[in-house]
Amino acid sequence: MSRPVALVDYGAGNLASVRKALAAVDADVLTPASPGELSACAAVIVPGVGHFGATRALGEPWRQAIRSVVEGGRPLLGICLGLQWLFEGSEEAPDVPGLGVIPGRCYLLGEPAAGSRGHGRLKVPHVGWNGLDTRGPSRLLDGIASGAQAYFTHSYAAPVTPECVAVTVHGVPFASVVERGLVFGAQFHPEKSGEVGLRVVRNFIGLVGR
Repeated sequence: MSRPVALVDYGAGNLASVRKALAAVDADVLTPASPGELSACAAVIVPGVGHFGATRALGEPWRQAIRSVVEGGRPLLGICLGLQWLFEGSEEAPDVPGLGVIPGRCYLLGEPAAGSRGHGRLKVPHVGWNGLDTRGPSRLLDGIASGAQAYFTHSYAAPVTPECVAVTVHGVPFASVVERGLVFGAQFHPEKSGEVGLRVVRNFIGLVGR
């Protein structure tokens, strides 16, 4: 890989663990100090934990730069909060827009998304291991069997839309992996999901430069 993968630091991600996972698959990583540095990168990863409001730090210059990555045919991966940011927004911070490359809004677990049938309130946050029910072919999940376990920690989740390639259930079904073109998202933490997580990271890096 001649160009690095950008790992975006906006103050809401566990960058050390993600860097470690990327190092395990021999990826060259850059943490850009400004949006302009994304132009020199082969792909972009937006990690994140915590409140959707933290994505406010990804202001218009960052949004434009990340959109340019996608429009230029380079892969984008959102992890946990980063997956939610790919959507139009979240009920957690209604005044903060998402990137909007995937239609829909994220919702609080236990309060099902519009049009879905919920099962009442349940314990949130959703923390721990849970299964990935795959829905058709997936480049991000290539080589990973349906039902494989991954590690989650979140209270809000993305709806099951046509972009959803894996569903997980915690009271209600939610999108645990999404794909649209070269835009990918994982609600779970690959960097904390053992061999399954490393396979996800390796699959993503394998798309770089294709």
